[in-house]
Amino acid sequence: MSSETVLSNARIVLDDQILHGSVRDGVIADISPQRSAPSAGEDLDGDYLMPGVVEVHTDHLEYHFAPRLGVFWDPLPAVLAHDAQMAAAGATTVLDAVRIGSESESADRAATAAHRLADAVTQAADAGLLRADHAIHLRCEVSAADCVDAFGRFADDPHVRLASLMDHAPGQRQFADVEQFKKYYSGKHLIALEDMDSYIAERVEQSERYADLNRKTIATLATERGITLAAHDDATVEHVEESIGLGVHISEFPTTIVAAESATRHGLRVVMGAPNIARGGSQSGNVAASDLLERGLLHILSSDYVPASPLQAVFQLAAEGSLDLVAGAKLVSGNPARAVGFDDRGEIAVNKRADLVRVRPHSSSPTPRHPRGVDVPVVRGVYRAGTRVS
Repeated sequence: MSSETVLSNARIVLDDQILHGSVRDGVIADISPQRSAPSAGEDLDGDYLMPGVVEVHTDHLEYHFAPRLGVFWDPLPAVLAHDAQMAAAGATTVLDAVRIGSESESADRAATAAHRLADAVTQAADAGLLRADHAIHLRCEVSAADCVDAFGRFADDPHVRLASLMDHAPGQRQFADVEQFKKYYSGKHLIALEDMDSYIAERVEQSERYADLNRKTIATLATERGITLAAHDDATVEHVEESIGLGVHISEFPTTIVAAESATRHGLRVVMGAPNIARGGSQSGNVAASDLLERGLLHILSSDYVPASPLQAVFQLAAEGSLDLVAGAKLVSGNPARAVGFDDRGEIAVNKRADLVRVRPHSSSPTPRHPRGVDVPVVRGVYRAGTRVS
């Protein structure tokens, strides 16, 4: 884009009317009902123009780094492939989740490679290779013996904006049902069935030994450095109250309605996975995101493990009549931006950064699950700070 460009004939997601706007030096300069001269800019032909998706929790970088069991890719090409996929899905700001804390002595490669992955994100960003604006989300496995040491390696990294405190040990939070733990880890071929009982015993022992101290230590270190804290998979009121005491501001994937109610009552932003909306429920058998949405307990949708899912969930909810696109855009853009301190983006407004996504809905046929059909969002253009990147 030039220093000033007009985007015309766009159904800007403010009030669902055809509007026109101009971008100057990377920020939105004007929004107007007046038709611009055709030569002034790009005619969007009535497509929706939405704020770019602000993604606070995506595991997808690790999938590009380890595309198959036992196969590991070079970190920089992995970052570039991940970035291209996120941008094509409408994401203009991405917090790349990297796990720290090896879940067992067998040395989880994704966790031990966390610093290499984060360095590759920084290298690509500094070289101007990335379509989206990237930061780091540290997913801290507090039951791991090496979690605090691993966190220390990121202590002074300015790209770290979010840290989540999680314990995936069997019997805890997401895996309160040990049988669900077995199903998940054996289904992903992470642990052989004959080794499952000994692995579970090891993880339980680690959690009992390290989780409480590591959770408190990392919370203190993050707060000292101005890093936003998230709790992961809180299941009870007691979990939420503990999180509040640690300085947590975001509740990621609470597993019960009771935990989401408590989090909301304390002013935490509740994050759920957009795949949970698209699929109609949790893959782990926990509370459905739609149940929280109906109760006013859902504030942010993340892509989690499917990059295209935030926009898909928003258009699906709109087609179902659960909420309009303006409210949907807040779930995937405005609310996550505010939650991690990005106050310059996440909405289409004058003087906000021109991070925008052009979307044309494609109507699919009705199905038994979706008797009204579903509008599938087709991303036709993505702009970061006024420059088209996808």
